[in-house]
Amino acid sequence: MTDQPVSIIPGPTQVAAIPARLEPNAIGVAQDTIIGLASSAPAATMAATLATLAATAAYGGGAVVLLCAVPMLILANCYRRLNLWNANCGASFEWVGRAISPYLGFIVGWLMLAGCLIGTSSVVVVLAPAILAVFGDSSSSTWANIGISTAITIVMLIIAIVGIRITARTQVALAVVEYAVLLGISIWGLIYVIGHHPGTFPITRGWLSLSGIGGKGSLASGLLIAVFMFSGWDATVYVNEEVKHRRVNPGKAAVYAVALLVIMYALPQVGLQGVVSPAKLQANSSDLLVYIAQVLGGSIWAKIMAFALALSVIASTNTGIVITARIAYGMASHRALPPVLGQVSRRYSTPAIGSIIIGVILIAVTWFYLLSDSIANVFSNLVDVTGLLFAIFYLLTALAAITYYRRRIISSAWDAVLVGILPLASAGFLGWVIVKSLQVAPMTQRWSVIGIVAAGLVLMVVARFGLRSPFFQIARESAPRNAD
Repeated sequence: MTDQPVSIIPGPTQVAAIPARLEPNAIGVAQDTIIGLASSAPAATMAATLATLAATAAYGGGAVVLLCAVPMLILANCYRRLNLWNANCGASFEWVGRAISPYLGFIVGWLMLAGCLIGTSSVVVVLAPAILAVFGDSSSSTWANIGISTAITIVMLIIAIVGIRITARTQVALAVVEYAVLLGISIWGLIYVIGHHPGTFPITRGWLSLSGIGGKGSLASGLLIAVFMFSGWDATVYVNEEVKHRRVNPGKAAVYAVALLVIMYALPQVGLQGVVSPAKLQANSSDLLVYIAQVLGGSIWAKIMAFALALSVIASTNTGIVITARIAYGMASHRALPPVLGQVSRRYSTPAIGSIIIGVILIAVTWFYLLSDSIANVFSNLVDVTGLLFAIFYLLTALAAITYYRRRIISSAWDAVLVGILPLASAGFLGWVIVKSLQVAPMTQRWSVIGIVAAGLVLMVVARFGLRSPFFQIARESAPRNAD
């Protein structure tokens, strides 16, 4: 395998977007949208959050999801606008760096890498249980779990290396089954509840309220869960160099992905939370979707649901490798990370070496997690702050959009709302989420955030003075008044 050398980006007088060295025009907007959805892993996410959100929001989770969708759609539009300006895999790393500060841009890039890597690792460690559930097996054998997780990760890694085309086709095939099962069972569950079958929990007006039944729901805590649920849709822009019309379609795909996630989260939340009693809902929270499918249709449908969950986890593993390698590629193209991460395979037109490194890290994390209780405890604390990392770089990306398009804000009342007020409100919402999260988080999680940020600062110093990255010399940019 021969690799192309990394091309270093010249000074601020050059064109903002780096030339595409990955395979251009390889996938369309629909396939890119599926990649964004797969990164969020709808079925696996619902399995993890359904019971918690039902309890936290006092069965008003559907309304909470719809409310959270508003700032998420605004943020997706910010990504769309920024991608029109500068389309490359670095995304927020590049946008924040060029619009606000290259030093802040580096920290954003690091948070993106850390969030994606930790989030993907959390999926990989449950690969084996998800697959074993399809066969009705709950094997606790450590080596069986290690073997299954390692084998599936290697297969997903090979697909990621071979090319974005096969990755997209794989994601579409997995998505058709996963989403059909999730939405089908959700509609079935809703009809089941409306039909007042024995054992169901009836729908009331409180289900449509942000404060839940009897006003007992916590809106703040519910929104924290909802933000975590939505995180990952931004994967559409990390493959932008390989999408047809790379400046336009990835941003559209981000908006489409968020809109579809609203349906995939609100419908299952409302449709499934009342299938069983609140006590049974919480008692079976560890395998809730499988349990609900069992109640609705017996063991056959339970296995079908388990199969859909396994596909969700597998799809998320594949996209995790793909997007993490491309974020690293975008940063390495500026020598903000070791240049080896920016090398592109001539045969496959993918960041093959970076993908292999990410795959090895994921396999190593799985082994350490399953073999060491102390490592598992540390990792669990890291996973708990993944949503917080996403919220931080989402917020900074919104601020980058406001900063870059600041001349548009004063050009008309409509632009003031669309380009200024709405993104600022979304940034404020995310700031509130971050503060609330830190207030309720245990000290171990707070120290995890501090440790991740501190590691980023150390790496920034290495990139600036060790790797002598030219990224830190770029000048700030802003759009003219008539920019899109």
